Amino acid sequence: MKVLVATEKPFSKVAVDGIKKIVEEAGYTFAALEKYTAVSELLDAVKDADALIVRSDKVTKEVIDAARNLKIVVRAGAGYDNIDLKACTEKGIVAMNTPGQNSNAVAELALCFMIYMSRNQLTPGTGSELKGKTLGIQAYGNVGRLVASHAKGFGMKIMAFDPFVPAETIEKDGVTVAKDLNELYSKSDFISLHIPATEQTKGSIGYQLLKQMPKGGCLVNTARKEVINEDELVKVLEEREDLKYITDIAATNQAVLDEKFGKRVFATPKKMGAETAEANINAGLAAASQIVRFFKEGCTKFQVNK
Repeated sequence: MKVLVATEKPFSKVAVDGIKKIVEEAGYTFAALEKYTAVSELLDAVKDADALIVRSDKVTKEVIDAARNLKIVVRAGAGYDNIDLKACTEKGIVAMNTPGQNSNAVAELALCFMIYMSRNQLTPGTGSELKGKTLGIQAYGNVGRLVASHAKGFGMKIMAFDPFVPAETIEKDGVTVAKDLNELYSKSDFISLHIPATEQTKGSIGYQLLKQMPKGGCLVNTARKEVINEDELVKVLEEREDLKYITDIAATNQAVLDEKFGKRVFATPKKMGAETAEANINAGLAAASQIVRFFKEGCTKFQVNK
C-alpha cells in the first residue's frame, strides 16, 4: 500500500516524520508531494496511491479519477469541503476528516480575535474588556466547546445554540442554551461561528440576524466564508456603524469591506486557525493512524461520505 501526503502548504517536518514513521511501521510505502504549484503534479503523484492525506488541498473529481488505486482520502482537519465527496462515493473511496485535532488552535484564535477587536486592533485609543460580556457560540462541537471553556477564564457569560446537541449537554458545561438564533444574536456582544459550509448554512448569516446584535457587537468567523451573506454583511455594517466583523477567511468582497469600514473589519492574510505546531502535528498523525486502522481493521469511524 502506498500512502501519499500531498500538501501545497506542507506539514511541519516533525509532523511529516511522524506520519512517515506510522506508515512505514505498518508496512506501507510513504510518499510526499510538497509545495506543488500545478494540479498536474498532484494528478501525476496520485496515480498509484492507495491512500491520500491532504490539508486544504482540493481533491476534485479530476484528482479522484486520476487516482486509479485510491481507497481512502483523509483531510487533516475538521472541515472537508475541499474534497468532492460525491466523486469519492461513486468510486467507492472512503473520505475522512480528523475532528478535534485542530480544535484548540481554532478556539484560541477565536478568543484572540475578540481581544484584538475589543482593543481597537491594538491601535491607540480606549478599548474594552471581555469580562462581563456575553459570548454567543453558534454550533457547540469540539471547537465551540473549547471556546466556551477558554472564554470562562476571561469572565465572559456564555450562551450557545446548536440544534444537534442536546440542551442538557450544553447546560452541563455551565452554558446557557439559546432557544433560537434570534435569541443568540440579540443577546450576544460577540458571536463566534463554528458551523460548517453546507447547503443549509451557506449564506445563512446575514442582515436579519446581525441587525439584532447589541450595540458594539462583533461577529467572529473562524468557520467558513461561505456561511456569510456578504452583500447583507455590507448592508448591516453600513446601517450599524457600531458593529464589527473579524474573520480568518477573507471574504470575496474583502477589499470592499476594508475600504468601506476600516478598522471595524479585519481578515487574516491567510487562514490561521490551524497554524500552530501542535495542531499541525496532531492532525497529520491522526490522519496517518486512521489510514492504518482502515487498512488493518476496516475502521471507518471518521468517514464523512456514505
